[in-house]
Amino acid sequence: MADYIPPSLGWVKKQVELYESSGGTKGTTLLETGMPCIIVTHIGNQTGGIRKIPLMRVKVEESYVLVGSMGGQPKNPVWVYNLRANPEVEIRDETEVTNMRVREVTEDSERDALWKASAEAYPPYIDYQAKTSRKIPVFLAEPV
Repeated sequence: MADYIPPSLGWVKKQVELYESSGGTKGTTLLETGMPCIIVTHIGNQTGGIRKIPLMRVKVEESYVLVGSMGGQPKNPVWVYNLRANPEVEIRDETEVTNMRVREVTEDSERDALWKASAEAYPPYIDYQAKTSRKIPVFLAEPV
């Protein structure tokens, strides 16, 4: 079994710890925004360690949209590379934990629909895309 490697950013680590330690009854809104979030547990592509990241909750039917915005920074968040290498994830949405498989959505019409759903759930995504020249990666996590 791989070791858990906590997030390096203090507020992210705090968010994950609160969410996980409460069994999904606390910390279910992102500390920075007050918006609903999920915890994505995945495997590091270089470390092989267990990683956890809070992401905005964007649910489409039984799936979740994972947006690699990183606030519009010029680089992708590290978790994007982890998901590309290791698509098996676990998603905690409050008290419910589900094993899922992610795929990066690159086909334009599907990506546009998922981007629209994401921006409706969290409007700052529009500003984040405007701030960066990179095309923000969009993943769909689907039940296994």
